[in-house]
Amino acid sequence: MHAVHQLYQFRKKLSTTIYKSRGQRVQRCDLCRLAKEYCICSLAPGKNTVDSNAGFLLLMYDTEVLKPSNTGKLIADIIPDTFAFLWSRTTRNEELLTLLNDEKWQPYIVFPKEYADEERKVITKNVNCETGKRPLFIMLDGSWREAKKMFRKSPYLDKFPIVSFDPNQSLHENMESEGREKISPVGENSRYTVRKTTLEHQFSTAEVAARVLEMTGEKCNASLLDLWFDVFNFQYQKSVCQRNKGNVDALKNYQKFIGGKGKN
Repeated sequence: MHAVHQLYQFRKKLSTTIYKSRGQRVQRCDLCRLAKEYCICSLAPGKNTVDSNAGFLLLMYDTEVLKPSNTGKLIADIIPDTFAFLWSRTTRNEELLTLLNDEKWQPYIVFPKEYADEERKVITKNVNCETGKRPLFIMLDGSWREAKKMFRKSPYLDKFPIVSFDPNQSLHENMESEGREKISPVGENSRYTVRKTTLEHQFSTAEVAARVLEMTGEKCNASLLDLWFDVFNFQYQKSVCQRNKGNVDALKNYQKFIGGKGKN
């Protein structure tokens, strides 16, 4: 069990009532949270098979970790150093603060640049850490309304630079320029159709993380996470009462990638 699995179990124990949402009658796997007949746990990369210099810190809004549709867990499936905490406006979390102040990490908050004040450092291209440090990307995991609230009401994050990507710059384009096979379907629009959004260029947490990894130079891991998201997205929609808008070739593309790609 990785950090998001553990946080899910912890949050479930705090509940005094059953969390109700769309698809609540579906019998789900306790780990991937998909319908049991569409479980993808056996397809996930094996433990210690992915090498990454990056770390991710998921700050999850209260009920976000309970939602089967959450994609933050997909990051933890791929990136070994993924940490997960429940966000609180008032309660001080010493474990979280210790991680943010650990000298081996250089924290960045991943958020749109238009929300940064004039003094805030914003990185929109390559992410380069100080010598000897590793990037720790802070993801505000929740609905867009919840993410904005976390951004505004977390003063302990104010000192960290923002990483913001251009949605018009895609992994797909970078692959083409390098002559690599165009297997990753990332583009300027989100493929996440499980949740509705009225905002242009609003991406799922896992899609954003894939772009951030690409900005650090971990292009293979970025594509792996992106393709893993595609598998989850397609399998999830098999158990909902609507047309499946996921990629029908998701599993084939993912298996082809992990079977034939080398290191970053």
